[in-house]
Order: sequence, then C-alpha cells, then structure tokens
Amino acid sequence: MNKHRILIAGGDMRQIYCAEMLSRDFETGLIGFDIESLADHTGLTVADVSAHKYYDCALLPVLPAGNNGNIYTPCSKDTLTADKVKNLISDNSIVFAGKVNIEFKEIFQGYEIYDYMLSEELNIINAVPTAEGAVQLALEELPVTLNGLKVLIVGMGRIGTALVRILQGFGADITAAVHSPRGAAKARMYGIKAVPTNRLGSDYGLVFNTAPQLVLDSGKLAEFSENTLFIDLASKPGGIDFDAALSLGLKVIWALGLPGKTAPVTAGEIIAETIIAKIGERGEKSE
Repeated sequence: MNKHRILIAGGDMRQIYCAEMLSRDFETGLIGFDIESLADHTGLTVADVSAHKYYDCALLPVLPAGNNGNIYTPCSKDTLTADKVKNLISDNSIVFAGKVNIEFKEIFQGYEIYDYMLSEELNIINAVPTAEGAVQLALEELPVTLNGLKVLIVGMGRIGTALVRILQGFGADITAAVHSPRGAAKARMYGIKAVPTNRLGSDYGLVFNTAPQLVLDSGKLAEFSENTLFIDLASKPGGIDFDAALSLGLKVIWALGLPGKTAPVTAGEIIAETIIAKIGERGEKSE
C-alpha cells in the first residue's frame, strides 16, 4: 500500500502534536503555522505550497473554518483560505475536521469529509482531559477548596462521570442533576446523590454543566447565590442562559476546547489515533 500523504492545515497545538504522531507512519506537511510555533518540533515538515494536488488526506482543526470560510489558524499571523488547502489535496482526498457544520461541507463539497469529533472512541478518551481541565479551571477561580464543597454536575454522560471520579478524589460533596432513571442509577453506582433537573435546589458553590441543551434557565439561575461558580462544558448552544446569568450577577465560564488548552499533547495524540484508525478502515474496504 502506498504511504499516505497528509496535509495538516491550521489549528492549535493539538494539531502540531497530532502531526508529530502521524509523521511516524505517514508523509506529512504543515501549513497555517508560523515558524515560531514549530521551533521545538524539528521533525515536522512545512508543506510545499507549490505541490499541486500532492496530498491525499487533509487534517483540519476543530471548528475548522470561520464565517468567512478561512481556515482557523491561531498559530499563524497569515490567512489560510480553503481554496489554498483544496489546491494542495487530490480530488479524491479525505478531509478530516472537527465539529463540521453545513457551511464547511459546502466549502469542501465533493470531498469525503470525516468529522473526528463524532468518533465515539475519541469522545470517550477525550472526556478525561476535558474533566481534568475543568477541575483545574475551578481550582484557579474558586476562593475555597474543593474538599467539602457542594458541587452540582448537570448530566451523567462521559464528561460528567469523569468529573465525578476526579472530584471524589478532592473530597467534594457531589450531586448529579439527571433527567432519567438511568442517570439516577448511574449516580448511585458512583456513590453520589442525584436530583431531577427540574428540582435542582441551589445550595452549591460550584456547578458544572455537561448537557448540550438549555437546563439552567433564568428561573433556575435566580435561585443560586452570587458566589456560585458556573462552568459550562457543553458545545453550542450550551446548557446555561448566559444573558440571564449576566443580569443576575453570576459568574459563568463557557469552557470550550479544554483538551486543546490544558492537555494539547494528549488531545493531539487522541485525534491522531482516530485518524490512523479511519485510514486503516478505508484501506481494508478498498482491498
């Protein structure tokens, strides 16, 4: 089998560490990064921008393109257009990107697109750095210790259960807000209390939201103390009414993309493992 050529186009430090892992098995080239951001990564190769249709895979970042269609490049001062990327990849390339929207699909119409953030395996593993980053954020923001603190976790999915394990180590007093008997049973299995989402109570010093739909509306938020810290870990639109929280004087942090900020090496390797597995699957199907 021919060695795949992968173009890593834009993104944050996650993509750089992902490129390091991919370069062990594939020919890789990077674009959308300033030389300074690659200074400590001597094994990586900058893509030849004159190499027309050279690459057969493209790796783009999480939330790959903005409203203007340009690729997200926080590690570069220069603009990277989608057309520039398409000029470097073959017409039958697979395009890997995270949290792909309709606009992005239209930009790369005709290419096979794989949203690696929809991978169940990635999300299971990614829950740990997300939870660790969230707890680190809470430690930085709170004026009190987590030990003995009453903490509410909205949702008992992958991230919620990862949070429980970490917070139990700190000795926090944890309650899970759940909307089903399954969630309540899961909370009991982890040895924590559970309350229905429509009867949360308000006596908490810290609230983590992991639910991707609105749970903490203006009515519920009005019951909380101004000293409560809220950290929303859900993707847009989130689970907290931010406008209502602001008007009530509550502190809310919308902590998106935590793995890339707090554990870029781990996050990059997780993405690389997902891409390697997908390329392997495609190879098996084509045989």
